[in-house]
Amino acid sequence: MKIGVLLSGSGSNLQAIIDATKNGSLPVEIGLVVSDNPDAFGLKRAEKAGIKAQYIPPGPKRTVLSPEAEEKYITALKEAGCELVCLAGFMRVIKDKILAAFPGRVLNIHPSLLPAFPGLEAWKQALNYGVIMQAVVPVLPNDTTKTLLNRIHQQEHIIYPMAIKLFAEKRLKISGRQVSVINNNPKK
Repeated sequence: MKIGVLLSGSGSNLQAIIDATKNGSLPVEIGLVVSDNPDAFGLKRAEKAGIKAQYIPPGPKRTVLSPEAEEKYITALKEAGCELVCLAGFMRVIKDKILAAFPGRVLNIHPSLLPAFPGLEAWKQALNYGVIMQAVVPVLPNDTTKTLLNRIHQQEHIIYPMAIKLFAEKRLKISGRQVSVINNNPKK
């Protein structure tokens, strides 16, 4: 299975995905890396690994892709044969066009326990929201933003390749927003 990775910055989650593909623990090929930032270090990581990487201008708005940019992203990902789109520090909100072009095939990672489900029956809210997996890190008394972020990244670099692997092995059942992990004789 080919995946596409969208990123905006350093690409540390991309590197974790690259490493997992190289060590054989993640049975996918990265077909394309795309960034909305021409200076993203993640583009250099991809090129160093021999992965096709490109910058596609995002358009004038800071938080979303322009409709024209969305079309260019979709075209590039499809031409590269990407079956799954992995957001790895992509700092723009993904809108309906991309979601419709890759229905049920866009994964994201977020550096906090999201969503935070308040009130009664929080577990039902989590199931309905479509969370595949989460990791918890402690916030220590002497933490700085850098030490906490490093600890969060350590966990992201473990669980994101695992989530992608579940998708590649067809072990995710998607029903609306709800995602369940199923065991259908996973490949070792």
